[in-house]
Amino acid sequence: MERKRALTYKDVGVDIEAGERLVDRIKPFAKRTFDKNVLAGIGGFGAGYLMPKGYEEPVLVSGTDGVGTKLKVAQMANVHDTVGIDLVAMCVNDILTVGAKPLFFLDYFATGKLSVDVAADVIKGIAKGCELAGCSLIGGETAEMPDFYPEGEYDLAGFVVGVVERRKYITGERIEPGDVVLGLASSGIHSNGYSLVRKLFFEVLELKIDDYVEELGRKVYEALLEPTKIYVKSILNLIERVEVKGMAHITGGGIPGNLVRVLPKGVNAVIEKGTWKVPPIFKFIQERGNVPEEEMFKTFNMGIGFTVVVSPELEKEALDILESSGERAFKIGKIVEGEGKVVVE
Repeated sequence: MERKRALTYKDVGVDIEAGERLVDRIKPFAKRTFDKNVLAGIGGFGAGYLMPKGYEEPVLVSGTDGVGTKLKVAQMANVHDTVGIDLVAMCVNDILTVGAKPLFFLDYFATGKLSVDVAADVIKGIAKGCELAGCSLIGGETAEMPDFYPEGEYDLAGFVVGVVERRKYITGERIEPGDVVLGLASSGIHSNGYSLVRKLFFEVLELKIDDYVEELGRKVYEALLEPTKIYVKSILNLIERVEVKGMAHITGGGIPGNLVRVLPKGVNAVIEKGTWKVPPIFKFIQERGNVPEEEMFKTFNMGIGFTVVVSPELEKEALDILESSGERAFKIGKIVEGEGKVVVE
């Protein structure tokens, strides 16, 4: 009788040793993000984090998100050290809207066959995002799933926990007619609308990933992989110094679809086009793709990545604080009586 060769986990596509090498590779990146409250970090079964002192009635705020099909662009370009920043940004900017300071972050990296180099680049970007957001990367999961993902592809998810004093929790309920809407400039497309973007760039226009685009002054991958802006430090500085009534992270749905989420009944937000400069990437998409302007505002951030609502008497002070924090900020609209809608005019 013929003796059969022993079957191993590695034979079917799961390399446990590669996973262990990855953990060793990423530990230094993660450790740079640790603060004094981290009890246990990368490599264990669970990560511990002490509740920060100084809160009378702390509210924990959690968020989770991904990067969407922007990952396809990263994989086409073989550039993997920026999408981790996007992952952190999408999560921390969300919980920031209620005034929460991000405390710690975990990631989930899933692929068909693990490339230690690729995964390490991705997680290096996640650690960089955590440094920018002032939070600790204390854990994560690497899942190697043969036959589930095509070769060379991976997916990402992120999870963040933050904290805010209950009496400082920002809901938008105090927004009233006469208030002003401030907009913080985005760094580009951020992480939404990439199904449309990829269709335009790679199918309609038949551009290659490293083609130079004159109108953008950059190669395709450089324009499309610009990381999502992280607003945490600037906004936390702002809310420490002035009263902020409501905030919105401008993601899928654009300004109309996100600012509306913090408007109370009885008011509208009127957004005034022309109060900020729309970046060239959006003009390129609109003109070359023949995309209606209304569709552009529903799909993309159009150059505004985060919005803040304050009383009119605080407008100048708030803008000065934001600009001193390194942000480009503008008054982009006002609050009027209405039925809870966002109007772009």
